Amino acid sequence: MDAEVIVVGAGPAGLMLAGELRLAGVKTIVLERLAERTGESRGLGFTARTMEVFDQRGLLPRFGDVETSPVGHFGGLPVDFGVLDGAHQAAKTVPQSKTEEVLEAWALELGADLRRGHEVVKVLDGPDAVAVEVKGPNGVQTLRAPYLVGCDGGRSTIRKAAGFDFPGTAATLEMFIADVKGLDLDPAMTGSTYSGGMVMVGPLPDGVTRLVLCERGNPPKRRTTAPGYDEVVAGWKRVTGQDISAGEPIWVTAFGNATRQISEYRRGRVLLAGDAAHIHLPAGGQGMNTSVQDAVNLGWKLASVVRGKAPEALLDTYHEERHPVGRRLLMNTRAQGLLLLSGSEVQPLRDVLTELIRYEDVSRHLAGMVSGLEIRYELDGGRHPLLGRRMPHLELAGADFKASVPDLLHAGRGVLLDLTDNEVLRRRAAGWTDRVDIVTAEPHGLRADSPLAGTTAVLLRPDGHVAWAAPGSHGDLPMALERWFGPAR
Repeated sequence: MDAEVIVVGAGPAGLMLAGELRLAGVKTIVLERLAERTGESRGLGFTARTMEVFDQRGLLPRFGDVETSPVGHFGGLPVDFGVLDGAHQAAKTVPQSKTEEVLEAWALELGADLRRGHEVVKVLDGPDAVAVEVKGPNGVQTLRAPYLVGCDGGRSTIRKAAGFDFPGTAATLEMFIADVKGLDLDPAMTGSTYSGGMVMVGPLPDGVTRLVLCERGNPPKRRTTAPGYDEVVAGWKRVTGQDISAGEPIWVTAFGNATRQISEYRRGRVLLAGDAAHIHLPAGGQGMNTSVQDAVNLGWKLASVVRGKAPEALLDTYHEERHPVGRRLLMNTRAQGLLLLSGSEVQPLRDVLTELIRYEDVSRHLAGMVSGLEIRYELDGGRHPLLGRRMPHLELAGADFKASVPDLLHAGRGVLLDLTDNEVLRRRAAGWTDRVDIVTAEPHGLRADSPLAGTTAVLLRPDGHVAWAAPGSHGDLPMALERWFGPAR
């Protein structure tokens, strides 16, 4: 075997997955078709959930000073994300290029083998391994590994070669994104609708302006190269009446509103993550964030199976947990597309939703959907309010340390929080200490209405989600440990 896992694609999903695998010591090769990063940034910023993910791996400081904001939108209608409970707000204006730079450096530090300029041209899935034929600077070679993960985007070679079903709806229109210097336009981050279409204007650092243009009646085109800025200029003039020809384009891209999701996230030894698994209108900037979260859900599970710690059945939970998240993502982006891109015929619907959003429960629901903070995996384990959810940010103090919950997850291992200094509990978990850290500590600043009030112990998976809690979980601790971490050593 050339590696234990081969990852195809060095975008945010592939790089995040490589880092997660290397945290567990899995020999990982990342194959990327492009010889170098493009510097383009289709995605901007992170949702609050992705901020949590980066925090639990100690990555947030690498981004420098991150501007955050409680303001967001749903289909162009302003939503106050400040109604959500959480340690983090959404990060604004962090370009995807910076995210890729940070994740690449992290994965390489951990020992990932990143091979740029290497394009997969064929996939051969066998009973014991997956082989890929790769065209690189030195010709064609064959690489083999027990598992292959396609993180190679919406036009995924791996998805097509491995025969994944990709149902959904085809694009009905074409839109443009352009990053441009030298423009002085009023910001319109939630979108401005005109009779002929919709535009967004977002200020970025260093005097760059992000433009988004959708002209109604502009059908999708089969393109082999990026569109020219002249197309954006002409469309912008037709929709808004403004002349933006004086701008200096940095890059321009076209995209459509196709909506598709694979029927299964795993086919034997081949798995998909990120845009390879789901494509949709980039409404609310959710695509990159969902892709990173796919990788975090998959990484520790695949590592456990590869290292022989857990049975292969653990990989089935990747589909079980992330397919519903992807399905919900497609639902809300399609709804936002109707609000953003339709004409005057949907204005009554916009007016009704504008009224409803003034109710805090509605704002909380929509904000939780777009931010990812609503995600709760359906675990068969009991009625504790945190079961299946991410563990809230919590400050802890032990006999000789102080730490937060994200600090405890930096190593990508499971964590058993003993909140009442229970020696019997720790003894029952002793057989899993090669995979799970046992931490005895008391929570600080716990509110009386916290879902942790009265909780005596919590088992965290490496992705930060609660797998078991006492009291309130069905079954005992060893059952939960074996379910998620394999048999005791």
